[in-house]
Amino acid sequence: MLALLLLLISNVFMTVAWYGHLRFMPEGRFPLLLVIVVSWGIALLEYVFQVPANRIGYRHFSATQLKIFQEVISISVFVVFAFLVLGERPKWNHALAFVLVGVAAVLAVRR
Repeated sequence: MLALLLLLISNVFMTVAWYGHLRFMPEGRFPLLLVIVVSWGIALLEYVFQVPANRIGYRHFSATQLKIFQEVISISVFVVFAFLVLGERPKWNHALAFVLVGVAAVLAVRR
């Protein structure tokens, strides 16, 4: 469980690093180089949680399983972020894609 919690925290930071500038540093108001540097600073925090998550998780899961868990968590975090921060509403095809990723996660955990 600790590994999954760390993956969740790391993905929050990564989502903010990758997409937060779309809301908080609008194009034209900030130089691109500044946006990149700020995003890299936030992404550094992502690695502080991601690396331990994988090291701890690898005791119980394969690397493939960890990667698929990470993708499910990443998409989950992004959907919430896109809705709450960017104001984007999920569509039916987004929901179906998420279900298919969930199926991939279930298949990956099977031994």
